[in-house]
Amino acid sequence: MTIAVMVVDDSVVVRRLIVDALDGMPDIKVVGTASNGRLAQAKIDQLKPDVITMDIEMPEMNGIEAVRELRKRHKTPVIMFSTLSAAGATATLDALAAGATDYVTKPANVGSVQASIQAVRDQLVPKIHALGGRRGGPPMAGRPPARPMAPTAPARPGAPMMGRPGLPPLAGGPAPHGGPGAPTGRIDLIAVGCSTGGPDALARVVQSFPGDLPVPVVVTQHMPPVFTKMFAERLDRTNAIQVVEATDGMTLKPGAMYIAPGDRHLVLVKRGTGVVTQLSTAPPENSCRPAVDVMFRAVGRAYGGSTLAVILTGMGQDGRNGCQELRAAGAEIVAQDEATSVVWGMPGAVVTANLAHTVLPLDQIGPYLTSRVNAGRTARPKVVTR
Repeated sequence: MTIAVMVVDDSVVVRRLIVDALDGMPDIKVVGTASNGRLAQAKIDQLKPDVITMDIEMPEMNGIEAVRELRKRHKTPVIMFSTLSAAGATATLDALAAGATDYVTKPANVGSVQASIQAVRDQLVPKIHALGGRRGGPPMAGRPPARPMAPTAPARPGAPMMGRPGLPPLAGGPAPHGGPGAPTGRIDLIAVGCSTGGPDALARVVQSFPGDLPVPVVVTQHMPPVFTKMFAERLDRTNAIQVVEATDGMTLKPGAMYIAPGDRHLVLVKRGTGVVTQLSTAPPENSCRPAVDVMFRAVGRAYGGSTLAVILTGMGQDGRNGCQELRAAGAEIVAQDEATSVVWGMPGAVVTANLAHTVLPLDQIGPYLTSRVNAGRTARPKVVTR
């Protein structure tokens, strides 16, 4: 299948750069270009692209406005082209909130035109492959923000279960103790991994958390520097739970979420009776820094079986190996289902490896996590010894 791409950017140089980066890819074809969002709107019905790349700052109709208009009629995946700056991060997060699917950053200080082309190709091609194979666009694209939801009632015994053909059945409802075989002990930490589609997915999950959530939450979302800080600040402003970008030496506290900073792995270390954050510049894993696997391994050492691990939408398989270690330690694993994932790479890898106790649609994950954490508060905490 050839994936049809439309390139929208007011800069002739950047349009040429993207076209050259995609040229020669046997399964990708640039079917048209536009110099602003208004012209793009006029061409979409004619060109019928499978994926659109969209600049943010453009005359007449900028990228955010264009995405908002596009979402009234189409679900076509849109990849924003952003600058690696505070202003670029803010605008990109606005675009994602408006319905954009993902983003890449414009090359900076790479030294030559060929190096710029390669940098764009390295970022853009995997995302086009991941998003362009879903005709009609990912199911989450352009959905209006969900309101915070109250915890869902526990599923009745014997309720239907959802799973994948050929795999053992997995729980399919926000029961307080997950599916068959799921741990039922006290939870002392929620750990979340996500990537493509993750900012919107994570925002929807966090909306369900009360300000007095009795456990801390740690998150690795694949994002570059600057973006993670702006993302944390945005979530902190709009939700009951406190959200911060993690720095070295923070003691984890209940009712707070700590997001791994761009280009740093988030590691947790036991110190006395508490657990503190450490940032690591160790090599990328799964081509990612921060990497979910790195965080999950550290979570396993610090919290063991009292962990509730969550894998949301994302490309690749980062988090699968970490989930394997966490499950072996007695932790509970929750994965987002395929129907509500923008890309079912990361959660799909966990599910097909039979590591998930529970598979849920996105809107049920936040209520389930809150219900599960509260349900276990009367149980005795597990002590991790090393």
